[in-house]
Amino acid sequence: MTLDLSTSLEQLIQREVSPLRSFPEANTGLHLGGGTSWSPKEELGHLIDSAANNHVRFVRALIEPEFRGPTYAQDDWVRVHRYQEMAWLTMVDFWFHYNHFLVSLLRRVPEEKTETLCYVGSGEGVSLSFLVEDYVLHMQHHIDHLLGREHVTKYPA
Repeated sequence: MTLDLSTSLEQLIQREVSPLRSFPEANTGLHLGGGTSWSPKEELGHLIDSAANNHVRFVRALIEPEFRGPTYAQDDWVRVHRYQEMAWLTMVDFWFHYNHFLVSLLRRVPEEKTETLCYVGSGEGVSLSFLVEDYVLHMQHHIDHLLGREHVTKYPA
């Protein structure tokens, strides 16, 4: 099971880094619509923010009997970081390296910790393994959207 946690994330970032790097810089600041008011830069920035928030959740679920923590104000995080002003390839590389770092963390999750209960905001408790699967699905959804793919992964499932 722990191998599955890291493998799905690793496969996603390896598969998507090249299309993200190839995305035309000139289009990264345009607002695309389609369910979000963010530009591709802001949407990728949101995925970086999601990595940061989920990193904390994953680690705390590993060191505590259960995780209890807040949701995050995603629009405020995107606004404060001012992703529109950043270079696209710098953002893509940071996204890739941060998630590669998370893959390394997830490879070392002891089997008995995969079922650690995690409470995000006022939501019901979910297992750490569910939280990781949700993180990967959420990421694929946003990447499909920002790359303008015909099929956008449904999220939440």
